Amino acid sequence: MASTLRIEIGQCSEAGVKSCNQDFHAAVHPDEPQLTAKGVAVALADGISSSAVGQIAAQAAVQGFLADYYATSEAWSVKNSGERVLRAINSWLYAQSRNGPHPYDRNRGYVCTFSAVIIKSTTAHLFHVGDSRICYMIDNRLEALTEDHRLWVSPEQSYLSRALGMRDGLELSYCAYTVEQGDILVLMTDGVYEFIDGMQIARLIRQYSDDLDLAARRIVATAREHGSDDNLTIQIVRVDELPLPEPAAFYPRVATLPLPPELGPRMVLDGYEIVREIHRSHRSHVYLAVDQRSGEEVVLKTPSITLRNDSGYLERFLMEEWVARRVDSPHVIKAPSLNRRRSCLYIVLEYIDGQTLEQWLHDHPEPDLEKVRGIVEQIAKGLRALHRQEMLHQDLRPANVMIDRHGTVKLIDLGAVRVAGVAETGVVDFTVVPGTQQYAAPEYFLGESGTTRSDLFSLGVIAYQMLSGRLPYGPDVAKATTRMAQYKLTYQSVLEAHRAVPLWVDGALRKAVHPNPARRYETLSEFLYDLRHPNPAFVNAGRAPLLERHPVRFWKGFTLILILIIGVLLVTHPAVQPFLVR
Repeated sequence: MASTLRIEIGQCSEAGVKSCNQDFHAAVHPDEPQLTAKGVAVALADGISSSAVGQIAAQAAVQGFLADYYATSEAWSVKNSGERVLRAINSWLYAQSRNGPHPYDRNRGYVCTFSAVIIKSTTAHLFHVGDSRICYMIDNRLEALTEDHRLWVSPEQSYLSRALGMRDGLELSYCAYTVEQGDILVLMTDGVYEFIDGMQIARLIRQYSDDLDLAARRIVATAREHGSDDNLTIQIVRVDELPLPEPAAFYPRVATLPLPPELGPRMVLDGYEIVREIHRSHRSHVYLAVDQRSGEEVVLKTPSITLRNDSGYLERFLMEEWVARRVDSPHVIKAPSLNRRRSCLYIVLEYIDGQTLEQWLHDHPEPDLEKVRGIVEQIAKGLRALHRQEMLHQDLRPANVMIDRHGTVKLIDLGAVRVAGVAETGVVDFTVVPGTQQYAAPEYFLGESGTTRSDLFSLGVIAYQMLSGRLPYGPDVAKATTRMAQYKLTYQSVLEAHRAVPLWVDGALRKAVHPNPARRYETLSEFLYDLRHPNPAFVNAGRAPLLERHPVRFWKGFTLILILIIGVLLVTHPAVQPFLVR
């Protein structure tokens, strides 16, 4: 493996016997840092022959996809980025058809097939709709990786069942495969693959392996010689080198810097004057500093001395500033703009003049329900900002929530954030159980990856703690490392804390912190709504029989009553003793 990804691409497209070429193709092999962040993209489209605007649709689809994909957030996964872009293109093409001269005739609209391959790190991501094809070359043959979206009404007649712009909603096929050095992928339209078989294509690629453009031209020429009566387009993609996952790909000027010295008051580091130490833990040292250029107060965070030899820890440490720079929300800590060269390894974040939620709870041990709602809603806004960027906080707890002097709530400590787009590259190890065990979702202790519902669980635990002063399952969640153990977790009603909390609020908390993620709320907004509006399901649950609400308590009580009855019978009716003894 090399330090960067290197792809060789050969392409050819011809009109063939037709007067107009309604196929369109293109490829982008960007430089760093986009090469690591977004990968190499190859795409082709085939406009339907019955439409006079098919060529426009194909060109708009390919050019729009390649331009918009590289404009999406680096934090998004390839799947999310590609699907969002293609759904937007599909809506635009469909709207052009509806506003054109033939709004109800899809055969004359802005419709095209589409196939694309994005190779990022060591994975090939395939997007496909229509009857163009993506194939994988194995030895001397081709294996189709996509399915033709055609409906056959007879052996001689078929029609396109799916395509870009055909309908308002897009039925897109997506899959991902791990690639190895030397792998070859082939994209082509039906004007090629219907007139030359896979073995011939593979043989020509092997024959002209030193010049893939020449190989593409020879394949197109052979298909034309075999009687192709359609436009012909082929793209040959060969993986020449694969990258080693390196943190420097995402933060090149920072990852190779030396570790900083231990800092103290009045010391100056790269123009930042240290004022005092704010916090020291086994994970990091945090200082209040003043930017001598602007006079602005900032936070400098340096790696912990005890973990400086842990490469995985340093990678996650560097991610915090990277994340803070890419999330724009008043409820998530920010990172000041980069305006100077750094001499050693540290990160710079905004300084929040306030206190943590943990300290706030010490000062306000029994907050009223409305205050709890307000804080929970602001935390949720910060989580939404992360989730929109396909990020999970994964370490949500009172110590990682700040309340500034204006009452604004902000999420801090982003070192455990899981970024989907970075996770695809293998740059950072996200396999460790993140967060603090008392607040981490149970699925993490089963070795499963987190979801947005995992952050919701942590938010529910915080809300529960604010209203009760304790945790919903005590310390038992971290001990439940099997599904059976998690089934046995018993929720302690917040009503037992003897505070003025409505029954339906307890029901909302119970659902938010359910051990099974599938039983929790799907979205943060549903949880927030139920914290303010009585959910009939929770109100009626309070009127349910004791057997349904608390089956264990019911049977314990029932058993106790039976024991008392037997005892009374033994005392008052000696004649029944022989029968009871038996």
